[in-house]
Amino acid sequence: MYGYVIADVFTETALAGNPLAVVLDATGLSAGRMQRIAREMNLSETTFVLPPAAGGDVRVRIFTPIGELPFAGHPTFGTAVVLAETGHPGARGEELRMETGMGVVPFRLRRGQHSGRRVWGARMLQPIPVWEPYDRADELLDALDVPVSTLPVEVYRNGPRHVFVGLDGEAALAGLRVDLRALATHPDLAANCFAPTGDPAVWRTRMFSPAYGVTEDAGTGSAAGPLALHLARHGLVPLGTRITVRQGVEMGRPSTIHARVDGTLDRVDGIERIEVSGTAVVVAAGRLYV
Repeated sequence: MYGYVIADVFTETALAGNPLAVVLDATGLSAGRMQRIAREMNLSETTFVLPPAAGGDVRVRIFTPIGELPFAGHPTFGTAVVLAETGHPGARGEELRMETGMGVVPFRLRRGQHSGRRVWGARMLQPIPVWEPYDRADELLDALDVPVSTLPVEVYRNGPRHVFVGLDGEAALAGLRVDLRALATHPDLAANCFAPTGDPAVWRTRMFSPAYGVTEDAGTGSAAGPLALHLARHGLVPLGTRITVRQGVEMGRPSTIHARVDGTLDRVDGIERIEVSGTAVVVAAGRLYV
């Protein structure tokens, strides 16, 4: 029997944001069993908490319904909040170091209130991605039914592979008609469409990834940092600016994510820090009889 908790991530409101299932102590579960549980939960990701093995406070494995990821934003972020809420020994202070397949990810946690309900805010330092032009850009645009991207179509890897396609406004973003079968032929890829809102520090996004078993994602934390970097690299947002990413609107599960990139763009290794922040709230708990 294994206890689990469900949290809504990148929101202060229950039943909004991006839901996540967290198995609190996965000791004894094989990778195959974890995968079957993730398929049973049928959320974009399910995480499994394990004892630390590399100097962190806790180790986490992340599964989509069809495979394991070395790192992802909303699962690690939500797991940090769940561990703080449930009093996990590794998350009793303000800092938490989480071991992932991409190394140790540090968090800072804070407790707050919203509408009389306890919520948690957190800041995480993400792995710095590598990036390159996407070599199937024309096929991708066809699958998304987007005539042209406002910025170069580039792919960033910080665990998942995120490709970014720019649209000229929120109406175009809301009106997307994605060919998911065609998009599924792009393996190991999440397609992130973004659009301006009129405020240069606020952007709207939608993410589609049948390759990761996710038709559309309500809040993609691992894409928020690379998006901020993408915008900075192409001169739309100065480095050091905290941007706000609004996602999940078309799904009826609005998410709000903040991201900031520090460093310099004058050399390849100039990016020093990528910070993503937001809030999350625990909404349910239960037991798995497996």
